Amino acid sequence: MAHAAADPRRLALPLDTPVELIPGAQGDPVETGLQVPFEIVDLPNVPGKPCPCGLSHRGFTRPDNRACTLHLVEIKSDAVAHYHKYLTEVYYFLEGEGQIELDGKLYPVKPGVSVLIRPGTRHRAVSGGKPMKILNVVVPHFDPADEWFD
Repeated sequence: MAHAAADPRRLALPLDTPVELIPGAQGDPVETGLQVPFEIVDLPNVPGKPCPCGLSHRGFTRPDNRACTLHLVEIKSDAVAHYHKYLTEVYYFLEGEGQIELDGKLYPVKPGVSVLIRPGTRHRAVSGGKPMKILNVVVPHFDPADEWFD
């Protein structure tokens, strides 16, 4: 028998007393408000758009999606420091080595490093000798009106 905590709709309190978190939910679909409740994107084949850090291939940008967007970003050598007033970003470094500037301080980065960037943090990726690519998760969905420069 599976432990109740293995089912995300249940919470065991105490150890063997399951509590329904979503009453009556027995695998029923969840109403999301989205036209289609999923999306598949091939980021390298999405046309790139200029951004402060370089060239951004943006996925999950449908108008009915307000959850998040996913960007594959090719970092340019002269990336510009910027900030967001309400967006949170997670940078996951895929290729290249260099640094990330956060509020004026440089930190080393390489493939596999992740950085959580909260609203108000001035930031930019600084490419080293080789081209740098990152995966950027933007929460909530990206809004170009929320790019600010000092």
